[in-house]
Parts: sequence; C-alpha cells; structure tokens
Amino acid sequence: MNEIRRYFEKFAPISDRDWEVFSSKIVRREFSKKSLLLKVDQKENYLSYIEKGIVRFCIPTEFEDLTFGFAFAGNFVSAYDFFLTQKPSTYQLETITETILWSVTYDDLQHIYSETEIGNKIGRLAGEDLFLKKSIRELTLLTDSAEQRYLNLFTEQPHLLQLIPLKYIASYIGITPQALSRIRKRIS
Repeated sequence: MNEIRRYFEKFAPISDRDWEVFSSKIVRREFSKKSLLLKVDQKENYLSYIEKGIVRFCIPTEFEDLTFGFAFAGNFVSAYDFFLTQKPSTYQLETITETILWSVTYDDLQHIYSETEIGNKIGRLAGEDLFLKKSIRELTLLTDSAEQRYLNLFTEQPHLLQLIPLKYIASYIGITPQALSRIRKRIS
C-alpha cells in the first residue's frame, strides 16, 4: 500500500489525515492466473492499482477472444468507462499472471472525493493515466504498422512479454498468430 502513496506523492504531497481516509478504503485483492476480474454484463465497481501481475482487456467471441489492451504492475486498471457510468460492461478483464490489486470501490471513491483535500486530485490522476493509455492505443492502431505496435509493446515491457501468450499479443496488435511469428522472425 505504501507503493500507492509513493506513486501519488510524485505529483502532490498527501497529508497523513487524507492518507488515513484514502487507505482505509483500499482493499488488497489477490487473483490466480486466468481469473476474471470483470465479466461481460457485470458492473465495474473497482478502480485498482496493480502491485503485481498483468491484466488483459478482451471481448469474448464465439471462436477467439479479441484482446485490446494490457495493464501492468505499477499502473491503474479498470473498465474505466463502465466504472464511471456504472453500467454493465461490454468487455471483460482477465489476469494473465498471478495478480495483486489494491482496489477502491466506486462508492468509496466518491467518499474520498468529498472527505479529503487530495481526493479529487488522486481520482483525476488515475483517470488521466487510464485516458492517456487509451488515447495512445487508439492512435497507434490508426498510424502504426503491426510490426511497430509489436515493437512498441516490446519496448514498454520487454521482460513481461515472455509472460503473455503470443495469441493475445497477436490479437492486441490486430494480426494472426502466424503473422506475428513472421514479424518476430524478421526482427530477431
């Protein structure tokens, strides 16, 4: 939990009182590999900080899931659009590895916003972090080749790519596993 405080204090100091209110609302949650954090049609009730692990954003289909995002340790994770609207999700979140999350519920976050001086800034920083990742992802899909998207992912988290099945990486960059195999051969 101290890791979360250090993360936020990079941007603004948090008083002990505000931290006490904030930390009293955070819950540690542990998940095994391949656990569903959020199912389709379920309401997203958590905004979480990943202490350890990798989470995959995907849309289940009849034949193969479509992977459209990953979240790694040291980042926030949520089906944030559905967290904000409190409507049922149209996609799911699944752990790829054993995962530890520090989570706050929607209602508890509203309490933190109203009871602390720093709460709104914390919420804004988490929201901005999630928005920037989504925006960058959308731009790369429109402007980068599949090979460049693979290289970007490899540059961002090279040690973690070994933990993600190639079929998820291929889906994420919008190609078949066979095409990914050809890209990997070409750049190695």
